[in-house]
Amino acid sequence: MTLQYTLKEGNYHLYDLSSPTSRVTGEHRLRLKTDTVAIAFDASTGALREHGSPLRIHSWANNTRRRLRASGALERANDIVVVSGPLPVDEINKCLKIDGYCLDMFTRLASLPNGKLGAHRPAAARHTTH
Repeated sequence: MTLQYTLKEGNYHLYDLSSPTSRVTGEHRLRLKTDTVAIAFDASTGALREHGSPLRIHSWANNTRRRLRASGALERANDIVVVSGPLPVDEINKCLKIDGYCLDMFTRLASLPNGKLGAHRPAAARHTTH
């Protein structure tokens, strides 16, 4: 499955590019529509773990951390990072396509433009590590 985010009418749309295009709209299958995006990844490697609506991703991260800690895997639990906010679409899509890119994006998070307002303002992104 090949996924890609686009920004339309102030919302992030996640399309499945491996699906056939609609005869009516000419677009691929829409998998998600959300006003902001969250990305969960491993801080040690930058490997993408999950992405989507912030509520679902923060919930996934908290539950995953809880299970890992319960099993004694404290380092793995503490390695999960979530960033969310109006992130630039090209940065989100690079996280989906390039292994380890999430860490690169995370190191530049404070200087990234707001994904909805363009290159003039820094992103108002939020991140959690525990």
